[in-house]
Amino acid sequence: MRLRDEMLARLRTAKLPEILIIGGGINGVGVFRDLAAQGVPALLVEAGDFASGTSAAPSRLIHGGLRYLETGEAALVRESLTERNLLLKNACHVVRPLACWVPLRSWLGGTLAAGARLLRLTRVPGPKGAVPVKLGLMLYDVFGRAHQTMPDHRLMTAAQARREMGGLLGPDIRAVAEYYDARISHPERLVMELVADAEADCPASVALNYVAAGPQDGGAVTLTDRLTGETFTVRPKILVNAAGAWVDEVQAGLGFNGRLIGGTRGSHLVLRHAELARDLGDRMLYFETDDHRACLIYRLSDDRVLLGTTDIRSDDPGDKFCTEAEIDYLFAVLRPILPGVRLGREHIVFAFAGVRPLPRMQAGATGAISRDHRIDEFAPSSDRPFTTLTLVGGKWTTYRAFAAQVTDRLLSATGRSRLTGTEGLAIGGARGLPFAEADREIWAEGLAARAGVSPARCRQLTQRYGSRAAEVVAAEAADPARFASLGPYSPAEIALICRTERVVRLEDIFLRRTLMGFEGLASREILAEVGAVAARTLGWDGPRLAEEIARTGSLLQERHRMGIA
Repeated sequence: MRLRDEMLARLRTAKLPEILIIGGGINGVGVFRDLAAQGVPALLVEAGDFASGTSAAPSRLIHGGLRYLETGEAALVRESLTERNLLLKNACHVVRPLACWVPLRSWLGGTLAAGARLLRLTRVPGPKGAVPVKLGLMLYDVFGRAHQTMPDHRLMTAAQARREMGGLLGPDIRAVAEYYDARISHPERLVMELVADAEADCPASVALNYVAAGPQDGGAVTLTDRLTGETFTVRPKILVNAAGAWVDEVQAGLGFNGRLIGGTRGSHLVLRHAELARDLGDRMLYFETDDHRACLIYRLSDDRVLLGTTDIRSDDPGDKFCTEAEIDYLFAVLRPILPGVRLGREHIVFAFAGVRPLPRMQAGATGAISRDHRIDEFAPSSDRPFTTLTLVGGKWTTYRAFAAQVTDRLLSATGRSRLTGTEGLAIGGARGLPFAEADREIWAEGLAARAGVSPARCRQLTQRYGSRAAEVVAAEAADPARFASLGPYSPAEIALICRTERVVRLEDIFLRRTLMGFEGLASREILAEVGAVAARTLGWDGPRLAEEIARTGSLLQERHRMGIA
């Protein structure tokens, strides 16, 4: 990727693209990437860092949305399953299969009500027994046939499931349904790779983080560099509002009235619990709560698990704090499913939350709000002489399909034709990487032999970066220094990220370019060591480095509940 200063220079002097995209989350970046594949440049601006809003706060699943069958959204499930299968192939370095177990407390419970929900006679969630779940999974399997990569479902008795899980499940579980979805290990990295892919395909494309789009006046939109305060004026022919949970704020700045978004906050906990991680194995428990919400827990590593999620109405797009009440709720709903597991706040190593940009719905259960997406188009007016496309809703899994719909609309509006689809485009580190896990092991061992770096380290970096691990390995071969307090990462790796991935703040490294925060890797010593590398690479002076360390430490403590010792 080109340097951020180079991109800012182009705002000052160059002829800019006619399409302006506001929002650097997965949906905005998806449109940016699809346009670039057609040779159509766009200018994308993000007020924070790329993928720093809702795109950084999912359950880290790439899934068909089994529970969306319950609300009658069969078309969304079909689309989601197709996109899940495509991502398993096109982003195999960060998207991997995940066995999902649904513990069920009855065989027939909720059968009639489930049928009514599937037929869209009602959208109110309710209890679900083994029979309606079995019928739903049969449909799920059929919808997942396109580009199929994983096995069909199976239904187990409780006794069989307990044998496979060592008796961990609660005594009132009657049956367990198993099906397959996928998890994404590093969603923020995938967003960055899509930006890099777009700029490589279409050099006239420009993506800038920490640049806020202000109000428009007579067709002129003001952009402000949030680091320096420098302002720029652009005059787009088409504007795409992809601001996610902030859509309504952007709409207001463009002169529109009314609200389109009615968000809900979802909170998650990363817990350090080696025994629970071992017992869960390579499966996720996807369970219904007593208030008929859907929660989940699955293993992240040998000693960490992810527990989520809540679903609380929120009109504040910046509502990113997991509350004490939500922690109590998540612990409470897990207890009947895994009654022998003791969890407390001492197990929390990281917490995160984000507001889902859902279509506004005045009343009803939050679980009944559609997770589908739509495009609202606003024609030019005398005081706003550009077309506005506003993206409402959407989910991580379907970003590519959503982006394709938006791009087709943009191509039509500008008199262009689509040159290529994006269904088969490998993303970032998936290019040149073998699809099968065993073949990736061989690939990593070959990299180790060529570079003279240990096979274990090359395997670790391949898991992290895919084929782009070769760049990190080359950097480490040239500079083999190690951090004193941070074994999984290296100074050469962090310096490469700073040079090539548009890092602006220290928090970008801990929360998005790497998984350090998510992995519970933060201390004052680690902040100082990583900060020193960033300062040398990015030219920060002493006061700036001190400010970044203090800012990032406070953020990790206050928002993410990390202990910074």
